[in-house]
Amino acid sequence: MSQTTSQPSDPEHNSWMDRFLNTVERVGNKLPDPSLMFLYGTLIVWICSAVLAQFNVEMIHPTTGQAIEVNNLLTGDAMADFLSSMVTNFTGFAPLGIVLVAMLGVGVSEKSGFINTGLKKLLNLTHDKLLTPMLVVVAILSHLAADAGYVLVIPLGGIIFHAAGRHPLAGIVTAFAGVSGGFAASFVPTGTDPLLQGFTQSAAQIFDPDYLVNPLCNLFFTAASGILVVLVVWFITDKVVEPRLDWHVPIDHDAEEATDMGSYTDLESRAFKMAGLAMLAGLALLALYVFPEDSPMRSPDGELTALAAPLMKSIVPLIFLIFVLPGIVYGLVAGTFERAKDIIDAMGETMSAMGSYMVMAFFCAQFLASFGNSNLGTLLALSGAEVLQALDLSGQVTIIFMILLTAVVNLLIGSASAKWALIGPILIPMLMAVGIAPELTQAAYRVGDSVSNIISPLMVFFPLIVVYCQRYVKDTGIGSLASLMMPYSLSLLVLWSIFLLIYWAIGLPLGIQGHYVYPPQ
Repeated sequence: MSQTTSQPSDPEHNSWMDRFLNTVERVGNKLPDPSLMFLYGTLIVWICSAVLAQFNVEMIHPTTGQAIEVNNLLTGDAMADFLSSMVTNFTGFAPLGIVLVAMLGVGVSEKSGFINTGLKKLLNLTHDKLLTPMLVVVAILSHLAADAGYVLVIPLGGIIFHAAGRHPLAGIVTAFAGVSGGFAASFVPTGTDPLLQGFTQSAAQIFDPDYLVNPLCNLFFTAASGILVVLVVWFITDKVVEPRLDWHVPIDHDAEEATDMGSYTDLESRAFKMAGLAMLAGLALLALYVFPEDSPMRSPDGELTALAAPLMKSIVPLIFLIFVLPGIVYGLVAGTFERAKDIIDAMGETMSAMGSYMVMAFFCAQFLASFGNSNLGTLLALSGAEVLQALDLSGQVTIIFMILLTAVVNLLIGSASAKWALIGPILIPMLMAVGIAPELTQAAYRVGDSVSNIISPLMVFFPLIVVYCQRYVKDTGIGSLASLMMPYSLSLLVLWSIFLLIYWAIGLPLGIQGHYVYPPQ
């Protein structure tokens, strides 16, 4: 791959799309450093809360029936609460612990050489033309393991593409698009299904107290969506994003050299086999522990995949153990680890690379806490839902507007459950009144909730993806990443919305007891 960029006058790279993405990148990169952006955002939230609080802006919460008003964060009591909670805002920032604990185990496997040898074998088995869809499939399957895709699959995407002689940022954004942009796509049930079902059923019972929603009511649609996401991301990566990266974004000369993935020694192969056996033995022990009906890893009602199940709460520690065990075995057999201190040093090197992310996480945590305490995000979400309700459009147009509303609200409130808890009690009864079933409304919500994840700097993992990119292109900024993700976001928004309408028109089953119309026929 060439390390020099072509001239902007090159007709091949002077299309309207390229000019648009260049503009997004230029504008976005004029934003401050992510840490400073979150700091400024916190100050803006404080000021807006103080101003709007003077006008008694309030709305009624659809679930509790209580009035929601803007909280002034510049009062003496509010500032005292902020200062006293600053540390816990940071230590309680959910992605921080997830990232650091998982990366400790991944770091041991990476520094020992286990991951590199595994990737060599994987690349030797995967045809070059199928590398992109293979990565997207793995990204979608990572939805089974909570947030594992963000800390495992996305950085590995960069490593795999770099090792294969392709642009590493293309691998990172491909995996990001599959993990986050395709969040609603899944070939098998995930914890998101019962999570959303609970809110959907509660909202439906506002209109019909006897209505029940099956947790797998969207299963067939999300599985079919997985195929759509693979095809869309594959096309956008190979035909739009990677050609632009090769022309426009050279890898830094002092970036780490790509590992030779063409060969591996007999010792590396033997070490990998031993490490693989150790990993399989660990997984077998885990299976023996969790599958018995009386396993303590099950929820009180005996389920393994329920959100209350200790197994689901232990995904990140299990990732740590699953990677640290084979990493240690590989290192001891291959000779990369000669003493226990080498393992600790590997963890230390991994943590040292996460310094900039921890700084961003600190300021991001303070911003999100302030934004939530002010109630500004809640009021914005409810206002958008009321506007959609007032339009009184046809079923198909309403579904499209709902997807758009969700995508916009998703830029302000990242949590899927929090958004659904807010707008579901408004949208579901409203659409039931015009004959649209809650299961279809939930499917539309899941589409909108996915497609804008990858262009929102407020998404809690967005700063982490910037750090992954800076590993190969040091001046990568928020604008750079947003411009790379924009083609995925827009394509998924349009094509996934059309796909849902066609799916609905054909009458394919949404899932188990997944209805399109209300009352069910």
